[in-house]
Amino acid sequence: MQHPHAHTRESGPTILDTLDFYTAVFDKEYVTVGDRREAIVRGGRHLFDRLPLAFEGVRQIGVIGWGSQGPAQAQNLRDSLGDTAKVVVGLRAGSGSVDAARAAGFTEQDGTLGDMFEVIAASDLVLLLISDAAQAEHFREIFAALRPGTTLGLSHGFLLGHLTDVGESFPADVDVIAVCPKGMGPSVRALYEQGATVNGAGINASFAVEQDVTGRAVDRALGWSVALGAPFTFQTTLKSEYLSDLCGERAMLLAGVHGIVESLYRRYRDHNDMSEHDAFRHSVESVTGPISRIISKDGLIGVYERLDDEGKAVFAEAYSAAYPVGLELTAEIYDEVSSGNEIRSVILAGKRFARFPMGRIDQADMWRVGQQVRAQRETDGEAPLDPFTAGVFCGIMMAQVDLLLEKGHPYSEIANESVIEAVDSLNPYMHARGVAYMVDNCSTTARLGSRKWAPRFDYLLTQLSYPAIDDKAVDLTPFAEFESHVIHQVLATCSQLRPSVDIFVAS
Repeated sequence: MQHPHAHTRESGPTILDTLDFYTAVFDKEYVTVGDRREAIVRGGRHLFDRLPLAFEGVRQIGVIGWGSQGPAQAQNLRDSLGDTAKVVVGLRAGSGSVDAARAAGFTEQDGTLGDMFEVIAASDLVLLLISDAAQAEHFREIFAALRPGTTLGLSHGFLLGHLTDVGESFPADVDVIAVCPKGMGPSVRALYEQGATVNGAGINASFAVEQDVTGRAVDRALGWSVALGAPFTFQTTLKSEYLSDLCGERAMLLAGVHGIVESLYRRYRDHNDMSEHDAFRHSVESVTGPISRIISKDGLIGVYERLDDEGKAVFAEAYSAAYPVGLELTAEIYDEVSSGNEIRSVILAGKRFARFPMGRIDQADMWRVGQQVRAQRETDGEAPLDPFTAGVFCGIMMAQVDLLLEKGHPYSEIANESVIEAVDSLNPYMHARGVAYMVDNCSTTARLGSRKWAPRFDYLLTQLSYPAIDDKAVDLTPFAEFESHVIHQVLATCSQLRPSVDIFVAS
């Protein structure tokens, strides 16, 4: 199998060259990430006494929506802010989430639960956490409800992508900021609660300032991130965030891992004559168990270093066979996202849901086997660190890293969107409850992306990578650059800035 090209990194300015910020409230510091320097803010509960200054002039924070991020952010902010600002949940009329919001302590009686547009109009900081499709459908009414001088907060840049696509823009008289936790909402809440006894436990976040009308946008964004419990907050732009985020969830964060394990499970069944039980352990359990745990603490290089000489040879071949597939697909995904095609496809799919609702994927034989395997973990013990599985997984992951490097994204963003969010937030849920569970319980945008792109990863690995291995036709060029890759230094730095505890997910 011929390697199409080694990764190439464009020279010239990147978004990092224009990134820096001033904060009058928090302590900014610079960290060396690989061969670059980035500005960050460390979080922690000891900073909560600075939140009144960060949110000066903000009497009410409206959390709009109760999907993945809404419950976590509303509760974290309420717990962190105390009397600093009133946190009010706003839901659309007839929302099915009203009872869940009430159960979390937000009620109409005390004025902390209300109609979406009324809450927007009354809030000084509006956190728009409704689904991407709903943002695209209702942005004009939402913008009309915002008062001049207030702040619009986003946790994803999808809306910017949609506005660009339709030739619209944010209102010129409001601040527009983003705080984007590097994990799903339940992780944001779970690690925050663990941080009640371990200072600094939380999900890391990126922040961006798209518009600063009031001069307070940076401090409000950083205050929002600290209040969510982020151990450290790094800077990006809203455009860079949505490009890397949408690309990431359609590649390694969700669709990629889904397609990888499906292809590996079949290969182990058909080519290696493994039982269903063993095939699942060598594919899915190996990825979500030992491979993810090692990457979390010791990086991609740590997986390779754990293998014996024979295992390292298997890893190198599998890595080299998978890398070109990962690079090709990630490049295609990035083009689809940056062109607006992927955003348009999500919006169009939303219009079809009434006729064609999304089904669940957990009824296939493979996922039913997974239920049995998870039930027998105590008897089976730790899943194997399979070198072939590790090579395929790390090869695809590194291809995404290289594509985002080529596109000029900051190292911290690349590490989070390609590696850290996968192994520290999403994969623990997959390990506890199954990959199918994760695919079926993410945001609508992510679920659609996984259903669209996972089969592509599965198909190309099965049709190109594995036959090349069987035919002894693998070009080992990709692996030649593996051990000296800059991402190992980046992940080593990021590991020092990771949450102080591991997330716990009940089965």
